[in-house]
Amino acid sequence: MGKRHGTRRPLGIAFAASLAAAALVGGCDRSPKGIPVPGGDPDRGKVAIADYGCGACHVIPGVRGAHGMVGPPLTQFARRAYIAGEAPNTTRALVQWISSPQSIEPGTAMPNLGISDARARDIAAYLYTLR
Repeated sequence: MGKRHGTRRPLGIAFAASLAAAALVGGCDRSPKGIPVPGGDPDRGKVAIADYGCGACHVIPGVRGAHGMVGPPLTQFARRAYIAGEAPNTTRALVQWISSPQSIEPGTAMPNLGISDARARDIAAYLYTLR
């Protein structure tokens, strides 16, 4: 009997650990907020993306009509390491890229649309929800 309990115990512990790990991983993907952007609001960002017509050039999940094929698709943006292959994907660099793309990559096809820093923070907040 002692041996029987000895073999079941590790399996029970392994099973419980597996369930706990699955719950943690599943919980990470359910976060609607993404990476926090100080002063940014993802809901306002989604509206701003539509207002500025970003979907004319980019595929952007969750934004109606955002099926453009000129720029890269912005799917899973929060998982990317770089912005435009030039700058690390940080909130500061992303806000700068959105408001003044030429300052990061001179000659880029990404136009300067005159987006304020406040609206750029909102857009960044939305992009960081894309996992």
